[in-house]
Amino acid sequence: MKPARLTSREREFLTLVSNTAFANPFSDKRVERYLKISGLGSRSDARARFQAVSRRVHDFLATLEEAGRHKIDAYTGEDRLILTNTHLFDVFHLFLTKLDQVIEKQIATVDATSSVPFAGTVLQALTARGFGTNEAVRYFAMFYQLRRAYHFIDCALIGRSPSMKQLRLSLWNNTFTHDMSLYDRHLWNRMEDFSTLLLGETGTGKGAAATAIGRSGFIPFNEKKQTFDESFMRSFTPINLSQFPETLIESELFGHRKGAFTGAIEAHEGVFARCSPHGAIFLDEIGDVSVPIQIKLLQVIQERHFSPVGSHEKRTFRGRVIAASNKSIEKLREQKLFRDDFFYRLCSDVIVVPPLRDRIRESSRELNDLIGLTVGRIVGESSSDTIEELTAMVRSVIDRDLPPEYPWPGNVRELEQCVRRVLLTHSYAGDYSAAAADFKASMIESIDRGSYTAQQLLTDYCRLLYERYGTYEEVARRTNLDRRTVKKYLTSGSGETSA
Repeated sequence: MKPARLTSREREFLTLVSNTAFANPFSDKRVERYLKISGLGSRSDARARFQAVSRRVHDFLATLEEAGRHKIDAYTGEDRLILTNTHLFDVFHLFLTKLDQVIEKQIATVDATSSVPFAGTVLQALTARGFGTNEAVRYFAMFYQLRRAYHFIDCALIGRSPSMKQLRLSLWNNTFTHDMSLYDRHLWNRMEDFSTLLLGETGTGKGAAATAIGRSGFIPFNEKKQTFDESFMRSFTPINLSQFPETLIESELFGHRKGAFTGAIEAHEGVFARCSPHGAIFLDEIGDVSVPIQIKLLQVIQERHFSPVGSHEKRTFRGRVIAASNKSIEKLREQKLFRDDFFYRLCSDVIVVPPLRDRIRESSRELNDLIGLTVGRIVGESSSDTIEELTAMVRSVIDRDLPPEYPWPGNVRELEQCVRRVLLTHSYAGDYSAAAADFKASMIESIDRGSYTAQQLLTDYCRLLYERYGTYEEVARRTNLDRRTVKKYLTSGSGETSA
């Protein structure tokens, strides 16, 4: 039979939907395409746009079905590709709410894999549109992966600031690559070869970012059992390397056999053994490990084999590696404390998690959003009015007790404890010792690089004093500058000194 052909009008619309289906949901392109498909204005509600897009795509495909022209196997070339992507987009959105329910159920049950009672309906919907059985099963697993990735990236890493928008976009690309069609065709079962290095200060949320990646991997669907092969809650295996003495790190990583060393009274499985083929290991504080451990980790990541301490047994590691550090890896490499070959094996992707002070500087609403999130977690199932009331109270205390440019040296983790302290004591004095330590460390690092100017030094020093004492007058008195000069340094980062 002669292949079916789309009309130019159909091809134009389906191409737009196809491109939208594979666009990063945290990108501006996705928003622009949603607006175009929905026909709504830029001020429209996001939920209204979503519903309009879903309805329009579904109605368009229904029209093709009525004419008997909807099955993908009747087409070839570009027509088949864009129709395939549009059908996937439609079926995914038809079952999106049910996928969310499976995710919530799996979070609650943790280890045991949850049954998926609607799986047969999804597979039938795909095969009825011309997909092969095996193809339908794989795409159903990908639907589940897409929804999990969105859930963990969107819910755990909130913020309106440009740096947080970029972080979410980067995490999605880390999971599905910059081009989802490339991922779909070639890489959906090859992502274990891509390691990730997360960098950022203490308390910025590197653990949340790692969790989002680690729980968003592809997990096959078992059609016979009507479950996915594994719980995504078990697929993420974290270890904080700074918690263990040098003598125990190797055992915690690779395990040991019984009697391998004094005190090894029974066999122990390390994180590499516990990691599933569909999972990821998170090596937190990777900058703290010694060079000998780096060499052994490098060998495991490259060769995909390891042996428990005291054993010659070769075991296979199939998971993905995510590492994180709050230290300057660049500086550690300069000091020969971090091997270059180890760095190059970890840096398939390097993602920087932004500090809280930068986020607040970029968006004035960022602080309120994070306070509200923390309050919501503390008070649980309270009404939105209660959360808004407590958020406003916490914010008022912060505004009262801290200067506007307080640097939040402990980042999001400090803010979370600040919220708790305000709820308990109705006050928060800040952590100026940490702020001073950060300032000194930054100053020394800049001096070492030979990039610290006298103007930068004076600006940073004025800022530090203002954060501690809260008035221009006190800063002027301590620096022997006049008040206007101090204000100029603090508000614009530049100025001329005057005695």
